[in-house]
Amino acid sequence: MTPFVLERHVRGSSLIHRLDPRAKVGVALAFILSVAFLPAGAWPAYLLLGALWLAIVLMAELPARLIVARLALTTPFLLSAVPLLVTTPGNARWTLPWGWVITDEGVTRTTSILLRSILSVGMAIVLTATTPTLQLFSSLQALGLPRSMVAIFNLMWRYLFVLVSEAQRLLRARAARSGVLRSTKTNKGRVSGGTLAWRARVTGHLAGSLLIRSLERAERTYDAMCARGYDGTVRTLPLPPLSWRQRLLAVGTALGLMLIPWLATILWK
Repeated sequence: MTPFVLERHVRGSSLIHRLDPRAKVGVALAFILSVAFLPAGAWPAYLLLGALWLAIVLMAELPARLIVARLALTTPFLLSAVPLLVTTPGNARWTLPWGWVITDEGVTRTTSILLRSILSVGMAIVLTATTPTLQLFSSLQALGLPRSMVAIFNLMWRYLFVLVSEAQRLLRARAARSGVLRSTKTNKGRVSGGTLAWRARVTGHLAGSLLIRSLERAERTYDAMCARGYDGTVRTLPLPPLSWRQRLLAVGTALGLMLIPWLATILWK
C-alpha cells in the first residue's frame, strides 16, 4: 500500500528555501492580506501581485506539477462564487434559460474572488513547500502568536501522522481479509467485496473503529507525554537570530504589499 504523505515541504537549495522562516511567514501573511483587501475589478493590482507570486515560484524552483496539483484546493472557492454571476444586480450581459441573467458586476466579483483564492492559496503553497512544518510553528510563535495556540497546532499536526497510521492499519487488515477476484469473461468484471451497500456498511464500521482507536491512542500518547514532563509547551530547537538584512527585506516587502490595496482602492473608487 502506498504511504500517504502529509509533509508538504519540498527539499531544495533555492533562495526562497534559504530565507529565514520568520521572514517568509511575515511576507506570506502580508501578501495574503494584501490580496484579501484588493477591491473587485482592480485588474492591474491583481496582475502585479500575480507577477510577484510567479516570480517567487520561479525563484523557489518548485515543479509546475506540484503547484497545479495543490492549486486544486481553490475549486470549492470557485464553486461557491459561481452563484454570484446571476445574483449580483447590475448591467445584463448574457441571458440564460429559466430567466437567469449574468451581469457585468457578477462577472467582476466572481473573477475577483477566483483570483484572490488562487493568489492566496498559491502563496500558502509556496510557504509550506519551502519551509519545514516545525519551523513554521516556531516562526508563528516568534511573531507573537499565543503559545497555547501554537501548541495546539503543533499537536494537531503531529497527531495527524498517528491518525493516518491507524487508518492504514485498518485498510491493510481489510485487504488481508478480502480475496482479489480478477476480471475474466466469466465474472464480467466483478471484483471482490460484495455489493455497494455491503461496502458502505464496512466503510462505516471502519470509520467507527478508527474513531475509537484514535481516542484510545490519543489517551495513551498524552499519558506518555505527561510521564516525560510535558507541561503544555512543545519544545523545539530555537531559531537563529534574524539578520538585519532579512529583517529589512521582510519589513520593506510587507509594507510595500500593504500599500498595493490602499493605492488600488484610491484609483478604483
